[in-house]
Amino acid sequence: MNTETHLNNQDELIKRTAKAIIVSENTIALTGAGISVASGIPPFRGKGGLWEKYNPDEYAHVAAFLEDPKKVWIMLKEMIDTILPAKPNPAHIALFELEEMGLLSGIITGNVDSLHQAAGSKNVWELHGSNRTLICMKCNKTYPIERYQIEIPPRCECGFALRPDVVLFGEQLSQEVLFGSYALARECELMLVVGTSSVVSPMSHMPVMAGENGAKVLEINLEETFLTGLISDWIIKGKVEDILPNIVKEVKKL
Repeated sequence: MNTETHLNNQDELIKRTAKAIIVSENTIALTGAGISVASGIPPFRGKGGLWEKYNPDEYAHVAAFLEDPKKVWIMLKEMIDTILPAKPNPAHIALFELEEMGLLSGIITGNVDSLHQAAGSKNVWELHGSNRTLICMKCNKTYPIERYQIEIPPRCECGFALRPDVVLFGEQLSQEVLFGSYALARECELMLVVGTSSVVSPMSHMPVMAGENGAKVLEINLEETFLTGLISDWIIKGKVEDILPNIVKEVKKL
């Protein structure tokens, strides 16, 4: 693979990325927690993340929820209270603009904040579900997320405790979403890897899959990842909320 990670001129790489987007007939984005940091949502992992405060086996496992939903809702409430007021930042809006221009086919995301949809993006594949809806595990009835503000834990009309419609530890991802995401990754000509280290499966497979099928893989991340120099053609290091809007500006110039 023609790797160009030795190039560190950000402006040059932004121009190069804009040209790659224009030339590509099928561009997708793979986004992770880094794209939502500027919206006030810290990553679950790492410093300041939820998993530093709550053991995920105790608070984010499906077995823990079934055993003691009230305890799990201590963590869920803190998570939702952070996500609910969050607004899309310039990075989310930049991806929406690319879609509006017909230059972005879809977004695969590991995030559960639905900020891509809030920015206007239409074709979004949420691998881990969304925190914008509550669901009953017993009867599958769904409710607006705001129901948790009435009681903790919020309850379905059938009496069963509700939970956010996200994938908990110990659960399988939606096969429809997973296979749809794999199809996007296999068929794209260009993948933008944005705000994710791509180390957690299945997201870790997708850039590899894209690269093996001849796609260009471009990273926009604060730091280098395992993809850098091995899978990605180049990386633009920096804040995604600054870089993506600048790429869009360059695209519009061209």
